[in-house]
Parts: sequence; C-alpha cells; structure tokens
Amino acid sequence: MKNLNVFVFGLSLLFVSCTGNPGSGNQEPATEAATGTEEQAGFETNKGTDLIAFNNEEFYDENGEFIEEKAKEAILSLMEYHGYPIFPELKEKLWVSDYGTGQFTKLGLAAYLFVNNEKDQYMLMDLFLLPGQMLPEHWHLDGGSNPAKLEGWAIRFGESFIVGEGEDNLSEFPEIVVPECHMDGEVTTKHVVLASIGSFTPQDIVYSRHWQFGGPEGAIITEVANVHTDIAVRHSDKAINDNFLGI
Repeated sequence: MKNLNVFVFGLSLLFVSCTGNPGSGNQEPATEAATGTEEQAGFETNKGTDLIAFNNEEFYDENGEFIEEKAKEAILSLMEYHGYPIFPELKEKLWVSDYGTGQFTKLGLAAYLFVNNEKDQYMLMDLFLLPGQMLPEHWHLDGGSNPAKLEGWAIRFGESFIVGEGEDNLSEFPEIVVPECHMDGEVTTKHVVLASIGSFTPQDIVYSRHWQFGGPEGAIITEVANVHTDIAVRHSDKAINDNFLGI
C-alpha cells in the first residue's frame, strides 16, 4: 500500500484533472505568469493582495454564449498561479462548464480526466475551481453496469470547502456564498469541511449529495473514485440537472 500511495502521489505531481467528457480544442497553453495587473481571458491579479480574480463577462460573447476557449485559458492562468504543471494535451482535453447558468465565475467547473476504467472500476481526475466558484450540489446513482460513484478528494493547491451530509455548520463559514443561480441560493446539504493542501476528504456515504466551493485562491483537487458514469449524475437544481443531461 505504501508503494501505491507513492505512485498515485507522484502521478498527480507529474500530470494535471467532476463530471462529463473532456472538451476539445488545441492551442498552446498561456506562458505569461499570473502576476502583475495584466488581463487575459477574464484573468487579472489583485495588486493589493496578489490574489487572483476573474471577470465573468469575459467568458461570454455578445449573445451571452459561453466561450469555452476563454474558460480554459482562465484555468491555465489558475494553474500557472499555483505552479501546477502544464503539459501539451492538457488544454485540448480539459473539460469546462458553466452548467448553463451564465455565471461561470460563480458556478462552474473544469476537470481533466486521466483515467476512467469501467472494467476494473477505478478513476482519477483533477478538478479546478476558481476563487469563490461553486461546483453545484449533486449525487451519483448506479449507472448501467457501474455502481454508484464513491469518491474522495485530495487538495493539491489552494483550498476547497467540501460540503456533504452531516451536521449543519454552514453558518460558520460566511465566505461561502451560494449563488442565486443555484436553486435561488439554496442547498440541501450543509456539513462543511475546509480542505487545504495535503488533506484528503472521503465521501463516506454512497448516493449522498455533495458540492464544493473554491477558496480565495481557488482550488486544484485530485479526485479518486471507483468509477464515473455521466448518465448517473444528478443535480439538486432542476435547471442545472436538465442542462447537464441535455434535456
């Protein structure tokens, strides 16, 4: 087991990774360091505190359509800010979504799937949350021949508020603001674990609802699980659920 832990840890350092299939596109990753006051694809640094910030308007065209390319560039800026390794195929296979809300900086996700082995039932991917960005509340069902996804999260960079079933302590974390575009600012699960670099937080209860919220510098998270099945993901917010399932 010790050797296996070392292998998984090493893999996550050498490479970069929620839900869905990876996006498409092929472009060289941004090389400009995430410092100063430059703006790039909605990215800018906060000169007073050196914290990163993003402008939601930059991720949408004049018709309000989500621009995946700019979202990917922002995630690359987040990676550069934290010193996360960027490799050639990363941007091409990076999956990004605003779940149809039009509020990517408040509610959305980026993910890079390394492996999803349905035969042997193991999965590894990295998740990327912008500062103050919410991954919507969801849960996993059995899907086809796959069991319900049971997962855990290791924080590589930044902080994430990982929220699931348990005693309600949400009021102890005023920095968590559930956006109006998520069930009018509501959630059903309210037990918060503040996860920081080096921590591992498991989902202890199969079929349980959970969500995450990016800390002030965002979060880069390695997710491990038995297996992932797109069609078995369900979201608490009906509008988000319908968008994700393509209804």
